[in-house]
Amino acid sequence: MGPNLKFASLEQSFPKWKVTAAFSAPSLQVLRQTVFDVAQRELAPKAATIDKENNFADLRVFWQQLGDLGMLGATVDQDYGGSNLGYLNHILIMEEISRACAAIGLSYGAHSNLCVNQIHRNGTEEQKKKYLPKLCSGHHIGALAMSETGSGSDVVSMKLRAEKKKDYYVLNGNKFWITNGPDADILVVYARTDPTATLPQHGISAFIVEKGMAGFLTAQKLDKLGMRGSNTGELIFEDCKVPSENILGAENKGIYVLFSGLDLERLVLASGPVGIMQACCDVAFEYTHIRKQFNKRIGEFQLIQGKLADMYTTLGACRSYLYAVARACDQGHINGKDCAGVILYCAEKATQLALDAIQCLGGNGYINDYPCGRLLRDAKLYEIGAGTSEIRRLVIGRALNKELLLVGI
Repeated sequence: MGPNLKFASLEQSFPKWKVTAAFSAPSLQVLRQTVFDVAQRELAPKAATIDKENNFADLRVFWQQLGDLGMLGATVDQDYGGSNLGYLNHILIMEEISRACAAIGLSYGAHSNLCVNQIHRNGTEEQKKKYLPKLCSGHHIGALAMSETGSGSDVVSMKLRAEKKKDYYVLNGNKFWITNGPDADILVVYARTDPTATLPQHGISAFIVEKGMAGFLTAQKLDKLGMRGSNTGELIFEDCKVPSENILGAENKGIYVLFSGLDLERLVLASGPVGIMQACCDVAFEYTHIRKQFNKRIGEFQLIQGKLADMYTTLGACRSYLYAVARACDQGHINGKDCAGVILYCAEKATQLALDAIQCLGGNGYINDYPCGRLLRDAKLYEIGAGTSEIRRLVIGRALNKELLLVGI
């Protein structure tokens, strides 16, 4: 179940080594303990304040701490500053960060997977050498920009326009709901390069955009229900010039860049709700052991025991599903159904466990002196962001139907 918040030794000296590819399967617990220690020390005591102020003032300091430990480039080759840990280790890192502070866990996922992993998988040698080292070290923050106000689930209906000139493209339009948008130094941005394409998805290209490029600016920072402190905002492109060498993949083939990483995005982000579920269990289990009513610990009442048992079992089932899919991906077996299925299942169960934690705490669960309300607000994001639950069900259903057609059923 992972280290107990109350009894884990947080006074031990923090390991001064960098995580490397030498981590073998038996050493996963060593990595977990390392992330747990730094997240509980640097994030957990600040999580309520980060939520209240909708800001993490020490974000860049924390980012460089993660970079020093090799955790920002978990799936990146060491030649580009990464640690080449693989997806199982990657999700374990995000799980423990999310356990301490779900908002910063989300920012970590947007940086390390949505941006860094996309550049690593699709970039040219020059692009990878130019951008990945600083993203992996924590000196730069990354983001991905797909969604627009009119293009959420129907992302290929995007309106951001990229017009080819001589040796550059001119981008005009907006992006919305962009995680890390207000903070990002490097962004993977999708824009329409061929508005006359027969199919809308065939006229999209991906670009690497740098903070400070002429014509690119961030607008409003969004005031969200949850995941506060994971800065989300609107991006504006007004005659923004992006060099031709910054196109990621081929012109008008951005949809392939997008879909090449979509399954892995779902997998990695599924570790966020698992971290939230662990946080819910941390709070509820300890509280019900201490809280007394009728001269008994409430954890001794069978109805409460039943709820705790269900929470424990649900967490274990979600974690097992997540780790199994991650191991398969590390072995080169990427199954779109399971990548959609694991985030669908984990996200919905995280919301339920947050509600269960509130119920276990009773009146205290309903006040902001305890973290249950924040955990509920944070958990709900994963049923909406990175593809809604409805879209995930469609992905699974269509894949199953396609498989049945192939075997002639």
